[in-house]
Amino acid sequence: MAEIIASLHGAGKKFFFNQVLTNINLKVQSGEILGLIGPSGSGKTTCIRCMLGMEDLTEGEALVLNEEMPKRKVLDRIGYMGQETALYDRLTAHENMVFFGRLKNLKGEELKKEIDKNLKLVELDGEGGKTVSKFSGGMKRRLSLAITLLGKPDFLVLDEPTVGIDPKLRLSVWQQLREFAGSGAGIIVTTHVMSEAEKCDRVALLVEGKIFAQGTPKELMTEFKAASIEEVFINMEVDS
Repeated sequence: MAEIIASLHGAGKKFFFNQVLTNINLKVQSGEILGLIGPSGSGKTTCIRCMLGMEDLTEGEALVLNEEMPKRKVLDRIGYMGQETALYDRLTAHENMVFFGRLKNLKGEELKKEIDKNLKLVELDGEGGKTVSKFSGGMKRRLSLAITLLGKPDFLVLDEPTVGIDPKLRLSVWQQLREFAGSGAGIIVTTHVMSEAEKCDRVALLVEGKIFAQGTPKELMTEFKAASIEEVFINMEVDS
């Protein structure tokens, strides 16, 4: 039986008087990629931030690697990529990788190998010496992804990771994510690209802060009498 890497139990979140999440029950198992999809403003980003302890829950609990969040000691086993880039513009791409790699307790030859591998994955291996302030928005996203993958995290949390990335590179990124899952990592991905949602092992549909449905892509297509996850998404919006 697969280990549960992360979960939300009866999770609720209010911002002032606005109920953003209601009774969220969600789990990510080792070896699987969970896709979180839903309309803009449905609470996807808040959901994953609450799972990581970056936002306090109003009710319920968040567990990651058997620890109630937030818990500092598990942070170096988590790779998180938010929608906003968190890079040092005055440093080079390589210097950013070194800085964040050391935060994950990587050093020496191990750090060098991780940096080289991940910069190559996102096709920035020839740009390591360039100052990040000179990067385009898409290049910054790619560098952020490379940093997130440093150290082979046990739990990967990716919020719209392939925005601004060309289709060929997107395919390479997903191949790498599948390798991570194959090695036992748990991964949660938010995406608006429905073809990416179909690559996930399971998909959870979030509507107005509530889990509307969840299951494998095939199960959801059967439930909604749809030929694709994109059609599921459209039917979901109609039904809700």
